[in-house]
Amino acid sequence: MSSNVVVVDNGAGYIKAGIGGDRDPKLVVPNCIGKPLSSKKFLYPDQLQSQDDLTSVTTRRPFDRGYLTNPDLQKEIWSHIFKTLLHINPNTSSLLLTEPLFNLPSIQHSMDEIVFEDLGFKSLFVADSPSLVHLYEASRRPDGLISRAQCSLIVDSGFSFTHAAPVLQNFTLNYGVKRLDLGGKALTNYFKELVSYRAVNVMDESFLIDEVKEKLCFVSLDLHRDLHIARKPGRDNLFKCTYVLPDGVTYTKGFIKDPDEAQRYRTLPDDSLSLLPITNGESGREEAEEKTGDRKKIDLTKNEFNLTNERFLVPEMLFRPADLGMNQAGIAECIVRAVNSCHSYLHPVLYDSIILTGGSTLFPRFAERLKRELRSLVPDDYKVKITTQEDPILGVWRGGSLLASSPDFESMCVTKSEYEELGSARCRRRFFH
Repeated sequence: MSSNVVVVDNGAGYIKAGIGGDRDPKLVVPNCIGKPLSSKKFLYPDQLQSQDDLTSVTTRRPFDRGYLTNPDLQKEIWSHIFKTLLHINPNTSSLLLTEPLFNLPSIQHSMDEIVFEDLGFKSLFVADSPSLVHLYEASRRPDGLISRAQCSLIVDSGFSFTHAAPVLQNFTLNYGVKRLDLGGKALTNYFKELVSYRAVNVMDESFLIDEVKEKLCFVSLDLHRDLHIARKPGRDNLFKCTYVLPDGVTYTKGFIKDPDEAQRYRTLPDDSLSLLPITNGESGREEAEEKTGDRKKIDLTKNEFNLTNERFLVPEMLFRPADLGMNQAGIAECIVRAVNSCHSYLHPVLYDSIILTGGSTLFPRFAERLKRELRSLVPDDYKVKITTQEDPILGVWRGGSLLASSPDFESMCVTKSEYEELGSARCRRRFFH
């Protein structure tokens, strides 16, 4: 059956699409269309990905703040993927599709219309990300705690949101889900603002700054210590590195000027007592907003810019959103609130089976920092164990592929004839969302 099942993890940032039963998706492409400076028309995601020069690309996305706001654009992107890239016939295929937690009924109806009426799929199953991640991780370790207890806490930090979601027996406990309105897009936007304020205007360079963020940003294990180091001059500043912007002539892609220099921060000891923290009481926010006059002047004729404390202040948003004026709890507190929303019998196993997924969990030292913060919030008699997926970007898709290859999958789906007879709302009850 699985050969006729198309699995689509339809993220706001990236679409992962492939055939059920495979280990990896056949394609991972941005969920957007874009128009580079060199093109007169908007390009599809795969065409955009193959472009060498993505400077000042104009993009259009079907998702906004985590929800589908442009169904027509999503239909156009899906149609291109299914017919041109995957070469599948929807009339003889089933679709396993992921959707955001707490998706609005009106958006669900729009998605069902696209799947059945516009694309003509034979049947549909809709899943949420946490349950698929839990299924995949439980199958990987049949004798592990997650499989034996059939319970885990999924921390999914994606493009638009970060969710802490308890899962029990492959069902997400919606009443326990806690959300932080921060994801990869917000981090990139903050990074663009910092670089534009301090060095060179990059407000139109989302793709470029995304790449810089992925290559150079990391999570600080001791914010006060690292802010202190970031103020040191010359080689004593272990965080200073230079990124060279594309010039469109000699090179069309940006690059790190000295890769070894960019990795010097890894020599820092984990023991925060080894270096004295700042004692003047300044917060991370105030340190980040250094006076322009105190910084070395940057020659804007050069096609490059320096980075120092921006490298750890950007991911720091996930742990301390209040420093940016956001009235929200950090990721560690979100986890504690999610666990406390569940029955007390589940608390020990939830803290002992935390799984990280989503692209924003890929920052170096993310899991270590999260464990440190949780340890101070969780009762001492509970064990805290955090597992990072082997590939946090593909974890949801792999769970979907596993589900699609199960013998019971077809009986779980809503068929096109059922949709036509009963309508979207009644069919959706099948998915227990």
